[in-house]
Amino acid sequence: MRKIKEILRLKLESRLSNRRIAESASIGRTAVSEYLSRAKRAGLTRPLPENLDDAALERLLFPEPALRAAAPPSLPHWPPIHLELKRKGVTLTLLWDEYKQRHPEGLQYSRFCELYREWRGGIDLVMRQEHLAGEKLFVDYCGYFSCSESLVSRPGTHCQIIPNFRTKFLGPLGLLWSYCWVP
Repeated sequence: MRKIKEILRLKLESRLSNRRIAESASIGRTAVSEYLSRAKRAGLTRPLPENLDDAALERLLFPEPALRAAAPPSLPHWPPIHLELKRKGVTLTLLWDEYKQRHPEGLQYSRFCELYREWRGGIDLVMRQEHLAGEKLFVDYCGYFSCSESLVSRPGTHCQIIPNFRTKFLGPLGLLWSYCWVP
C-alpha cells in the first residue's frame, strides 16, 4: 500500500507521467496505470483523507467482486436429440442452433457436444439374449446381390438367397437354400 500512496502522491501532486512514476516506484507502467484507474473509479483525490489507513485504501481500490447468482444453463433433454440425430441430414450443429434459439443463455456448442457424448456413452447398446441351439435362425439381410455364375445358369441376374425350412433335403450347412430371381 505504501507504493500505491506514493504513486497517488506523484501523480496528483507532482503531475509526473506514468513512465516517470513507474521508474520512481520501480514497478511497471501498466501497474501504475491500473492503480491510477482504480483510484479514479474509487473517487480518490489528493490529499488523501487522514483516517484512510492501508486496509481501507485496499478495500477502496480492490473491492470484493459481487457474486452473481446466475442460474445454471438449461440442459437439453437428450433422448429426443438422440432420436433426431438418426434422421437423414440432421447434425449436432443443427440441433444446437435450435437449442440456442430457445435458450440464448444456454450451453455453447463445445459443451453441448461434450454433454451429449457423455450421455450417449451411458446408453447400453448390448442386447443379451439366450438362444437354444436350432431354435432360431438369424439372417443378416443386406438386399439384392449378384449371383455367382457357378451358382446359376443366368449370368448377370440378381437374386436373393433365403433359407428354406420346408424340405427334407439339407444343403451343406444343414439348410436348403432357395433362390429368388429378380429380373
